[in-house]
Amino acid sequence: MKIICIGRNYAEHIEELENERPTEPVIFLKPDTAVLLKKQPFFIPDFSQDVHYEVELLVKISKVGKYIQPKFAHKYYDEIGLGIDFTARDLQSQLKEKGLPWEKAKAFDGAAVIGEKWFPKDQFQNLQNLNFSLEKNGEVVQKGNTKHMLYQIDEIIGYVSEFFTLKIGDVIFTGTPKGVGSVKTNDVLNGFIEKESVFQIKIK
Repeated sequence: MKIICIGRNYAEHIEELENERPTEPVIFLKPDTAVLLKKQPFFIPDFSQDVHYEVELLVKISKVGKYIQPKFAHKYYDEIGLGIDFTARDLQSQLKEKGLPWEKAKAFDGAAVIGEKWFPKDQFQNLQNLNFSLEKNGEVVQKGNTKHMLYQIDEIIGYVSEFFTLKIGDVIFTGTPKGVGSVKTNDVLNGFIEKESVFQIKIK
């Protein structure tokens, strides 16, 4: 299983981190060892003092594909989910300053939350107008809608498949909206698609 992540896909998130708006999707990968095990808490790693949550809509690939045209991309996934791209922001900033890859800040063990619930995409009237959110300790900290994506799901699949063969079970993280922030010990994170609870994560 590959975990393919899209960065800088919401304009307001780009602005909050003072990043440059991309002219094409920003791609990075996480290994399968980054997946947080089910029903396990997230342990803040010793190498970071500033780990941020980033809630994201997920797509699970259901068919092998390469060089997929966006107009056919809908045939390559059946389910939508929700997850968190945990980011060691302090380490990422150091790496970016040196022009180095982000993997140490993005791909460490436990850095990819994949919600236990997956939803048939046909359950939703319009995947390009889908609400999702994250609560921290009962307070909404991130609210997103897929209509604000710079690159929509089918465009992402088409673009990614130019570089990587997509396989059954691969998961695409489609980007995070504004509102990212730090986690602290004993925080509780709850993710929602529309009003449906998808995951709850405890921070240790």
